[in-house]
Amino acid sequence: MATSAEATLAQLTGAGGPFEVGEELVLGERMAVFTKRQRSLRDLLVASAAHGDRDYIVLGDRRITYRQHLALVASTARALAEVHGVRRGDRVAILAENHPEWIIGFWAAVSLGAIVSALNGWWTPAEIRHALGLVEPRVILADRKRAARLEGFDPGAPVVRIEDDGPSLLSYAPGAELPSDPLAEDDPAVILFTSGTTGRSKGAVASHRGIVGFVQLAFWGGVRRRVLDASKPAASSPASAPSLPQLEPCTLVTVPLFHLSGLYAGAVMMLGAGARTVWRLGRFDPLDVLRLIERERVTGWTGLGSMAPRVLGHPDLAKFDLSSLRNLGSGGAPTSPALQDRMRAVAPTGASAVGLGYGSTETVSAVTSIGGEELCAHPTSVGPPLPTCAIEIRDESGRALPEGEEGEIFVRSPYVMLEYWRDPEATARAVRAGRWLATGDIGRLEGGLVYINSRARDLILRAAENVYPVEIEHRLEEHPAVGEAAVIGVDHPELGQEVKAIVVPASAEARIDFAELAAWAGETLAPYKVPSQWEIRAEPLPRNAAGKVLKNVLRGEATVAFAEE
Repeated sequence: MATSAEATLAQLTGAGGPFEVGEELVLGERMAVFTKRQRSLRDLLVASAAHGDRDYIVLGDRRITYRQHLALVASTARALAEVHGVRRGDRVAILAENHPEWIIGFWAAVSLGAIVSALNGWWTPAEIRHALGLVEPRVILADRKRAARLEGFDPGAPVVRIEDDGPSLLSYAPGAELPSDPLAEDDPAVILFTSGTTGRSKGAVASHRGIVGFVQLAFWGGVRRRVLDASKPAASSPASAPSLPQLEPCTLVTVPLFHLSGLYAGAVMMLGAGARTVWRLGRFDPLDVLRLIERERVTGWTGLGSMAPRVLGHPDLAKFDLSSLRNLGSGGAPTSPALQDRMRAVAPTGASAVGLGYGSTETVSAVTSIGGEELCAHPTSVGPPLPTCAIEIRDESGRALPEGEEGEIFVRSPYVMLEYWRDPEATARAVRAGRWLATGDIGRLEGGLVYINSRARDLILRAAENVYPVEIEHRLEEHPAVGEAAVIGVDHPELGQEVKAIVVPASAEARIDFAELAAWAGETLAPYKVPSQWEIRAEPLPRNAAGKVLKNVLRGEATVAFAEE
């Protein structure tokens, strides 16, 4: 017999519900879809007019309302079309920090039916040249610092410098209307480049359908969490949420716009929600994050990689008013139960504030979601599959595995990337028959929930035993002296590999004792999982812009070629 929460959720996705699920043909395959949906990013943009004079973009003293944003997008779109000849299917490359012009240029380009190529702002000149040669843009929007990396070679397209030429785009056609040429749901909209932790980055192509789906599934995840939390008594722990005043939705975005969490979750989803988005420039600064949360009354923030621990563990945390926080998230790497507890302790709404999900550049949208009391009950899970998303666990031969068995995670949804841009071989390896995406992640399904253990390439094989680094890393990071931990396999003449842990102290005063850490790990882990080699690292772990630890750098297989800016 269904619970009241299950019945409510079934009504929401059933016939006539706001999240009604049906079946349609998508890219030649029958798939589950939301029947009530916007059909392009431009439709989403047009709908944002309803938010009028509410702030959309805040950067320092600069504030742009939804009404102003629509006018600036229309002007910029006209300039891209008339000055630079941008048409449907052309690529518009953006290489810049999180300037408002990045966001405006994005909306202008996709409104024309062009494809935004989001170039990694941390790239070296050689990496930028590779990406430009791959996408062959019609025009490049760049800030001065990154435009300087283009000097000495012909990028093959005009470079519009945001600080110098941006005002002419924004003021090109006052009073212009948005483009109106037809767009198709499965038209390509964005090329986001993969993290490139194991080689040269590939360009994952997302459709209008995929990015609009990202927004709709995120809204569903929030609704589902509220329904579930309302149906059960609050957990013991700092989970229970007091009654707090309603605040205008305001999200602080500290993730680069060339990453899906910055672009899809920050710029696009928040426009769909009518939220105020707060941005900053320059290197990540935990103290400035705390200042902005207090000053702007930020209600939501997601930190990638080490961002959340650096903010939540800051010695001046208690000096700031964080009472506005309603939603906290973490991404780029699995979020340990210890970090989840810290997030609940900081947010005044307790457990209801903390939410996680699972997705990637290639899945485009999140495909699982979990939060609130459900996450308290299952802290190592990333949640159940979302509506319209199917997940299978497969073995090396491609056979689907039963519940509880571990294998590679495969995902199928209407939102999965169209392809890797101009790389049919890589596309064929990733997108299999029936448009099932091979994620490269190892995990299992259990009780309807997804659990992730490791990237396949990070798996350690010790004396024929599979060792998943993430569970060891989470255990080590629960120790009060440890700020960050990474676990890798190193060659061993008899065992094949042995387990090595690289730890970063939680503070300058923290004392790391390897014997104590080994004993700590051994309290909850099998002996073969306890690290036998240790290394203390004074500086933070090397990470890419997506927040993922660069284990190839830790293994000495590569060097960090970029710098956070």
